[in-house]
Amino acid sequence: MKTVGFMTLGCKANQYDSEAMLEAFRRAGYAPREFHEFCDVYLVNSCVVTGTGESKSMKFVRQAFRKNPGAEIIVAGCMAQQKGEKLFLPGVRLVLGNARRGEVVALLEEAIAQGVSLCAVENLSSQPFENLEIEASEGHSRAMLKIQEGCENHCSYCIIPSVRGPLRSRPLASIRAEARRLSGAGFFEIVATGIHLSSYGLDLRDGSTLLDAVSALHEAPGLRRIRLGSLEPGFITRESARALSAFEKLCPQFHLSLQSGSDGVLKRMRRQYGTARFKEAVAALREFFPGCAITSDLICGFPGESEEDFLKTLAFCQQIGFSRLHVFPYSRREGTPAASFPGQLPKALRQARAHALIALGEELENAYAQSFVGKQVEVLCEEGGCGYTREYLRLRFPPGPKPGQILRARVLSASGPLLLGEEVPPSGPT
Repeated sequence: MKTVGFMTLGCKANQYDSEAMLEAFRRAGYAPREFHEFCDVYLVNSCVVTGTGESKSMKFVRQAFRKNPGAEIIVAGCMAQQKGEKLFLPGVRLVLGNARRGEVVALLEEAIAQGVSLCAVENLSSQPFENLEIEASEGHSRAMLKIQEGCENHCSYCIIPSVRGPLRSRPLASIRAEARRLSGAGFFEIVATGIHLSSYGLDLRDGSTLLDAVSALHEAPGLRRIRLGSLEPGFITRESARALSAFEKLCPQFHLSLQSGSDGVLKRMRRQYGTARFKEAVAALREFFPGCAITSDLICGFPGESEEDFLKTLAFCQQIGFSRLHVFPYSRREGTPAASFPGQLPKALRQARAHALIALGEELENAYAQSFVGKQVEVLCEEGGCGYTREYLRLRFPPGPKPGQILRARVLSASGPLLLGEEVPPSGPT
């Protein structure tokens, strides 16, 4: 039996795409192996959003060739979409962009049969939403479901619109059917993901919004939880937060993209909100989801970011009280307006500011975890005796229950961001 190893970099949308392509290989009779093992086929689902993502993607392509020079290597994802035939490195048989991912096995076998290296990179402006499906999610009781693709915001630093294409939304009927199938397969939680989730439905031109997509997920019998991917602050108003709160399966964990706590930097980034609007969104979520987790992304060292700008960002993050931060030093991306902005900051300064924000993020994350000590929480159990609360806090049981169970637990303590708890019997107090 032929073997295949996957390496996925970047966002949750990439993770979903990888799981769907892995299903295609399974159906074709391939046995999955770890990427570091000796495989017949290696697939690197690449990222090009940051310089780090791009360099790691290239590293893993070369690593696959060193592990097995006779292997067939597939480079997929955003770096493939951007660079195309430039990625015909030693061992690379197929370069697959952000379309035709459901055909990955057929395309690979076509290239092998013809004895050529094949570049399958399409113009995304004419591509419909690609309905991919998954059957399993390794080691998890959660499944991702991609409901949206593409972005048209064109932030000054971001390459995503050029490598992911325009907005494409998964039809509601397809979302409804896929959610039913996944819940029927035993998944208790679905994570709705996309490139610009808040724009869901705009391209359908029938009035559909993300609220309709959540409603379609909510109808799936047996499904216990719905979790949303990254949202734009502009989507969250008091009205939309109230509407979301009507969905009892929706988890109280929201990722709102911030990027900077300085209005001047946000303006140069061409973000479509300021700090005041961001605070309004957070206040609305906390009104209708008391105690909810608010997580965010931040970019440090954007061109022209002064020390005052950075201090504003630190203060704003402290003021909001995020439960987790994802911090990235600014990465200059060729072809974006920000790449030619004046005031490009030295790498050392960008990294120093990132380290400071990461340290603050750890403090905030630990404080949020500590706030759950003594409380009871619902936990969806996964591998290794751990599980996740509805707020996406990781909890460990001593000893661990079986994966796939949903249990009530009492939080005994918190070690950093990790909660330690004990199961509460079904007849116990709530």
